[in-house]
Amino acid sequence: MGFVVFDGVTMLDVSGPSEVLHQAGSLGHHYDLVLLSTHGGDVRTSSGLTLSGTVTATDAGALDTLVVAGGDRLAEQPIEDELLATTRDAAESVTRVASVCTGAFVLAELGMLDGRRATTHWRHADTLARRHPLVHVEPDAIHVRDGRYVTSAGITAGIDLALALVEDDHGADVARHIARELVVFLQRPGGQSQFSTATTPTAPGDPLRMLIDTVLADPTGDHDLPSMARAAAVSPRHLTRLFHAELGTTPARWVERVRLDRARQLLLDGHSVTSAARRSGLGSDETLRRAFARHFDTTPTEYRQRFATTGTIRDKAR
Repeated sequence: MGFVVFDGVTMLDVSGPSEVLHQAGSLGHHYDLVLLSTHGGDVRTSSGLTLSGTVTATDAGALDTLVVAGGDRLAEQPIEDELLATTRDAAESVTRVASVCTGAFVLAELGMLDGRRATTHWRHADTLARRHPLVHVEPDAIHVRDGRYVTSAGITAGIDLALALVEDDHGADVARHIARELVVFLQRPGGQSQFSTATTPTAPGDPLRMLIDTVLADPTGDHDLPSMARAAAVSPRHLTRLFHAELGTTPARWVERVRLDRARQLLLDGHSVTSAARRSGLGSDETLRRAFARHFDTTPTEYRQRFATTGTIRDKAR
């Protein structure tokens, strides 16, 4: 199995999946791991650590699976032709082509994901969709399989990806054993949206930005469509058009997401479900539970158990 790496690569995109494959080897299912780069030799990761002993695609020999690791620069800067050529050459004869995090940008740039479903880190999903409109981006997925291509979400999702590959090769029992050994989920609950936050891409001083700032400051306020339209001094219809154009959603859905993000933080701060629902503007326990199920495919209690700090959670409801 080959990993395409480059200067600025995220270390965990490589080490996480590699550890899964190492564990598979300890169970008698050996994987030969090869690090590929454009010129071979040493590669400096984004953390400053060095990956040594990389080889070129020509020197890599026969591979069954190719994994393109990620790094922020793949989404933020043009991808150099040499890296694209290395990936294209190495992928020609393999059975599976996979990516971790922003490694999907390399596959998309090569046209390998055109007409296919794919995912990447939630923070870069919109950029991938805009830059490559022929790719069907699924921003909430942990990993997506379409034909011989498998793409995964950000950073630690490379572990999920490797577990899925091992399960394909050697069955669920082997993958489950490795997951237990690494103390991770074999199939992670929920999607990427449980980690993301609401964004405000409009410019300061813009009427929509001013409205957004008002809602973010007090999610519990009266933020139905007529009220928000009056606050922005536009018609409800025009406000809806602005939300679609700037945020890609409706005013009501955006407000619900803001309240849901506030509820998530309240839960992590130690508030009860009842308190989080009330203080976020969602109102009732049932409304909060339905919103969590719809957006995160989990419950508020399960979310808090996974992401709260290790200290004692105190009920702050008053």
